Amino acid sequence: MVLSLAMVLAGCGTRAAVRDTFSLASTPIVERAAATSRQILVPEPSALKTHDGDQIVIRLSKSELQYLARAQWGDRLPRIVQDRLVQTFENTGKVAGVGKPGQGLAIDYQVITEIRAFEISTNGPATAVVEIFAKVLNDRNGTVQTQKAFRAVAPVRGTGNPAFVSALDAAFAQVASDIVGWTLASI
Repeated sequence: MVLSLAMVLAGCGTRAAVRDTFSLASTPIVERAAATSRQILVPEPSALKTHDGDQIVIRLSKSELQYLARAQWGDRLPRIVQDRLVQTFENTGKVAGVGKPGQGLAIDYQVITEIRAFEISTNGPATAVVEIFAKVLNDRNGTVQTQKAFRAVAPVRGTGNPAFVSALDAAFAQVASDIVGWTLASI
């Protein structure tokens, strides 16, 4: 009995992962961003349930969705997007401060976002589609200063889950760069 228990425990460390885990690797460089003495808060993006989890979405048609087999995000997608947006703002070196709720910033502006698409479209050649709607909210008076939808499409190059995630990463990097540049120009 001890021998069979030892064999079972030894096998636990050698089993293949049930699902590969991915993250967004890109934190784009934003060129020509204007400097500001303002502090920016980036709340977690809102998203429909389809995108508010750790599964990677595949769009088969306008109305049919599936999830990428044996793959997952390392956290809920909205948290990953929030984290990468904060990093992109930080990497500009052009803001007095940027952070997430609970970090004690004296906030001037909030960048409110909504994930509208973050998926692989297989209706035609496989492409990654990322669309995020953003609002710049003046936190001092509660008014929306400006708002805009940002969308990028990137082709899937290669096969398999890493190719799908790489395309999503490229599309998101473009959207994140556009959101950060636009925000800095707007405030």
